Order: sequence, then C-alpha cells, then structure tokens
Amino acid sequence: MKKRKIPMRKSVVSGEMKPKKELVRITRSKEGEVSLDPSGKLPGRGAYIALDPEEVKKSQANKILDRVLETTLTDAFYQELLEYVEHQKARKELFGNE
Repeated sequence: MKKRKIPMRKSVVSGEMKPKKELVRITRSKEGEVSLDPSGKLPGRGAYIALDPEEVKKSQANKILDRVLETTLTDAFYQELLEYVEHQKARKELFGNE
C-alpha cells in the first residue's frame, strides 16, 4: 500500500515545519477581518501557529501575528486563540490521533 503524503506547514512563531493537523490557521480577509480557521479553507491571507499555549503567549508578547497579517489584533482575539489552542491540546491528549 502506498504511503500518504502528510502536508507540512511552518509555524510563524517558532519557524518549525509541522504537520498541518498540529497547527491552527488564522486568516485575514480582504476586508481586514481576522478570524480562526480550524478547517483551513477560509479565503484570505493565512498564518499558522502551533497548538501550544506558549507559542500563543509568545506571539502576543512580540506581536508576531500582527506583523505577519499586517493588522492590529486585540487582546480579546489573543484570548480566544489561547482558549482554542488549550482546548485542542487537551482534546488531543485525551483522544489521541482520532
């Protein structure tokens, strides 16, 4: 049986290449609206960040996502992102690779 290719993406915070399933995509639409993109299919400029709460905190402290997406993000967005990442990390630990 042929082995499937795993899509890899680079985290904008750490610069590491990781499987796409271990990252979350954040998009900025043409109108300038920034949102989480768990499906990875929303149109617009995208940036990937690892499912690691430390990367989210580092991104907020150094304004990495602000620079990459060329916009200003609110603390509320970073809080939503942190909650999403913590939830997904706990879910992954609980259920494994389902």
